[in-house]
Order: sequence, then C-alpha cells, then structure tokens
Amino acid sequence: MNICLYGSGSRKIDEIYTNEVYKLGLTMAQKGHTLVFGGGDTGMMGACAHGVHDNGGKSIGIAPEWIGDFEPLCEICSEFVYVDTMDERKNKFLEKSDAFIISPGGIGTLDEFFEIITLKKLKQHDKPIIIFNINHFYDTMLKMLDEMEENGFLYKQTETFKIATSIDEIFEYLE
Repeated sequence: MNICLYGSGSRKIDEIYTNEVYKLGLTMAQKGHTLVFGGGDTGMMGACAHGVHDNGGKSIGIAPEWIGDFEPLCEICSEFVYVDTMDERKNKFLEKSDAFIISPGGIGTLDEFFEIITLKKLKQHDKPIIIFNINHFYDTMLKMLDEMEENGFLYKQTETFKIATSIDEIFEYLE
C-alpha cells in the first residue's frame, strides 16, 4: 500500500513528534508499505522518510524543485517526482496514494488535510484518512470541527476520517 504522510518540514519540532513518526516509518517499512510524502528531509516528513529508509523501505518524494530554497529535499527517496506547483503536488499525492496520514504540521499540512477530506466528502476518492494525534496535537482542531458539526456547518465529519493516537491504531484502521 502507498501511504501518504502529511506533516511539517520544520527543523524546530520537539522530538516527541519526530521520534514517533520515525517509528511510523519503521513500521511502514516492516509491513512492506511505501511512503508518499512532500519530499522534505527535515521535520515530520524527514523523520518518517528516514524511518522508512533505515529499515529497508521505499519512499516517493513529491515536490517542486524550488521548495529546496525553503527546506532541504530528501536525497534518500526510492523515487522523487518533481512538479511545478503545490496544486500539482497535492494532485500527485492523491494519484499515487492509497491512504493518508495527517501528522502534526503547520499551515501547509492543514491545507493538504482540508483538501483531502473535502475531496472525500465530494466523492472524488474513498481512501482512508487518519489523523495521527501525537501528544494531543490536534485536540483543539478536532474540538473546532465538532463544534462546526454541532452548529450545522459540517455533516457527519467523523465518517470522513479516523483519529489515531498510536501507530498500532493507524494500522488497525488500514488493515
């Protein structure tokens, strides 16, 4: 299975987060899954990619070449797909992935998450989406989404994605 990981590329992330996605990458490799990700070598993306690589797994990085001006690109990928725009990148994520894991991240991660759940709601795909809520990172956002649903702005949002607090939970949902 090709599993897309969304997550921050920031170099300032606490190890409680990066250590956990490194283990996620290790588990993906052990189970024979391929990582699809934004191609960054740092932060959540880099930690997961290194977890995959260090354990003999495969990864597909997808990014515009110019993103290297903002963060280093991962040179250990099994395959790297260069695109021209961020929209093209998100389209490639959808095309090449069988499932999506949203790890802690910033604005870019939220953009990717909200687009992929919107596309699922609009029946443009039916792939699993899992929020990896490490250290309760997404609790505030999830509370906001619940409130939006309670007030009629969202309809059955819990059917669109699952929430996992452990790697075991992630693979229970996927397998």
